[in-house]
Amino acid sequence: MPGSHSTPAIDKGRGLGHRSAMPAVTPARADALLKDRSFLFFLLSRSLSRFASQISAVAIGWQIYDMTGSAFDLGMVGFVQFLPTAILLFVAGHAADRFERKRVVQLCQLVEVLTALFLAVSTYAGTLTEIQIFIATFVLGIAGAFESPALAALLPLVAPQGSLQRATAISSGAAQVATITGPAIGGLAFAIAPSLPYAIMAAFLAFAALFMGAISATQPVVVRDTATPDDLFAGVRFVRNNPSILGTISLDLFAVLLGGATALLPIYARDILQTGPLGLGILRAAPAVGALLMTAYLARHNIERRVGMRMFQAVIVFGAATVVFGLSHWMWLSVLSLAILGAADTISVVIRFSLVQLATPDEMRGRVGAVNFLFINASNQLGQFESGITAALFGAVPAAVLGGVGTIAIALLWMKLFPTLRNVERLE
Repeated sequence: MPGSHSTPAIDKGRGLGHRSAMPAVTPARADALLKDRSFLFFLLSRSLSRFASQISAVAIGWQIYDMTGSAFDLGMVGFVQFLPTAILLFVAGHAADRFERKRVVQLCQLVEVLTALFLAVSTYAGTLTEIQIFIATFVLGIAGAFESPALAALLPLVAPQGSLQRATAISSGAAQVATITGPAIGGLAFAIAPSLPYAIMAAFLAFAALFMGAISATQPVVVRDTATPDDLFAGVRFVRNNPSILGTISLDLFAVLLGGATALLPIYARDILQTGPLGLGILRAAPAVGALLMTAYLARHNIERRVGMRMFQAVIVFGAATVVFGLSHWMWLSVLSLAILGAADTISVVIRFSLVQLATPDEMRGRVGAVNFLFINASNQLGQFESGITAALFGAVPAAVLGGVGTIAIALLWMKLFPTLRNVERLE
């Protein structure tokens, strides 16, 4: 529980904390990781799937707005895609632990292929309706709800022993590349032909499913005739009973919830920095560029000591960079602060993901990952909402500054409430 000084499970022989009962393992170098077949196939599959999701976000958003001209309908696209995550949280986590994870991911990717083909053919034929887009978006949301916890739980199985931190950094970097270039590919393809982005999406997902099937790593499959309530809610109980994991996941929730200044970028680009659409594109890319640079560093250099404190420090830097961005009236300073924000976020993401995965028994990783996935999605969605409401009430600058200050305050408070998390010494 928060504030407890009892030693959590991660400190007892799981390789985290001040002492470890396991022998030291030399982490694989970044280039050696990319030569590992299972990790390489995992990376390719996850990256192609991420590219596909970024392409679909641009194409579906543009198409629904072009059809209806309604900002409400545009916002409903995100809500419809998020809804399955909230509804299917416990079932999806249980599936990732009960069945072979790479098969769960493959099945989800094949469902996404069929959905993309439906969108491509219907768009080409000119028969696609608004309702059909929402139904397709809901189906993609269902597939994503099952795919994400299974993917997260699969990474510790494909990463060589002692290399989860670097594997997470490389995987995060590949996701950032998709985040930067995926929307551009989707927009360019839509400009050529409205059906083309969906065709590209289907092709990417088909190759992603093939690469996923080529992974050799497997986990012991727990076979039960039925899923009991205890099975479904075990992830929630595990998170609640482990202070370090509870502190990690909740820190991410509240930090992103309060520090969502990126939702205000259109206001800053037009009204404060007066840079126009080109400047908005640069501002949007800045956090991803900072994240990529930090990823390149972390892929070669592990965080060896005081990882718990390093995570809190990264969140504090994230909040401070948000404050600087909020107060800045110079484009160069705004871009620099956003890049620092992205780099700090990458440090905390790598530590948080590695800590949660290493502290969770393999048979529980799917259900714990589902809880984490819900927190991440909720913080992103609610963070944008919070920033918008605060900006409407007080203005964009006070909203950004208050969000940054709130993030720093949360980090300092969580250091007091979760001393076991603050005192985690190392990951691998």
